[in-house]
Amino acid sequence: MRTQVAIIGAGPAGLLLSHLLHRAGIASVVIERHSRRHAEERIRAGVLEQGTVDLLVNTGIGDRLRREGLVHDGIELRFGGRGHRVDFKALTGRTITVYGQHEVVKDLITARLAAGGQILFDSVTVSVHDFDTATPRIRFRRDGTQSELACDFIAGCDGFHGICRPSIPAGALTIYEKEHAFGWLGILAESPPPSRELIYAHHQRGFALYSMRTPQLSRLYLQCAPGEDPARWPDELIWKELRIRLGSGGRALREGPVLQKGVTGMRSFVVEPMQYGRLFLAGDAAHIVPPTGAKGLNLAVADVRVLARALAAFYGSGSTDLLDRYSAVCLNRVWQTQRFSWWMTSLLHSFPEEGPLRERLQLAELDYIAGSRFAATALAENYVGLPFDE
Repeated sequence: MRTQVAIIGAGPAGLLLSHLLHRAGIASVVIERHSRRHAEERIRAGVLEQGTVDLLVNTGIGDRLRREGLVHDGIELRFGGRGHRVDFKALTGRTITVYGQHEVVKDLITARLAAGGQILFDSVTVSVHDFDTATPRIRFRRDGTQSELACDFIAGCDGFHGICRPSIPAGALTIYEKEHAFGWLGILAESPPPSRELIYAHHQRGFALYSMRTPQLSRLYLQCAPGEDPARWPDELIWKELRIRLGSGGRALREGPVLQKGVTGMRSFVVEPMQYGRLFLAGDAAHIVPPTGAKGLNLAVADVRVLARALAAFYGSGSTDLLDRYSAVCLNRVWQTQRFSWWMTSLLHSFPEEGPLRERLQLAELDYIAGSRFAATALAENYVGLPFDE
């Protein structure tokens, strides 16, 4: 088998890259170790920046997104027993859209298969070879048959636990990493939204977040210990704690069946550079941000947008300039996004080990945002998405 660009990982990053390359007349094959059903049903983040929405719509993937996505003009910050709305549209002229990551994946898979794209689901024992030469290769087993895919470039879109980043020689990457001292207990519940917009709550007992997936499904989170056993949180305790931490925003919660329950760890992670030879890392393979700023999916989209343009320039003119600058361009946005996600995480979570001074400083910062248009604008600009680097 041979293609121009081999993509490992059928998440949003890999599928969108394949879609963008197809529009540029560049052939690709996507290799995915899980089944199509697993890819389409895995519930993840659901907040899309304005730039992400525009890219999906402008490249023909936005029909269902425009019909079913929930457009939000702002968010509510709750602290000290009161709420304050940050009006994104008034402050920046832009909005966000709530539309589940798995829905984006469904749309991309449908579009790629309709266009004759190759997505090799259920591919196992995947390994990458010779990516420091002009003739990279990927070996994998599918349907009991060993196969090899030759290509010009490899895009490692296979996530934090994938095989691409560990395949880069030791010492070639610099790793920046922090494990945070708390996690998120998250539930997906059949509960109609009590609010039209997301609620971020700072509370002495810990952070809470109210969000939604559809007009019938709510996604709710509570700060908890890292590695907490979800079984220690019966449904009635979760609803009780949500009402306490969300304050008046929680009184309108309508309890419903809990469909999913799990604990998400909190990690900040970046590798530099995001490329080695003809292997390019994108999305979670290269960076992880705490989910507080709702940036993971959006940052992956920004990566593959840059990579697709660079590959189009190479195949169009032979120029390697954009490919050579891939890491530098992406990492500028990555670090800005890490800064914002770290700031939101530090602002809203409880740090009891640091004593009451930390909490009073957090409340002072929240008061400043509530009372200053400049501070609120800074939050809004980062939340709706920074401009793309060209």
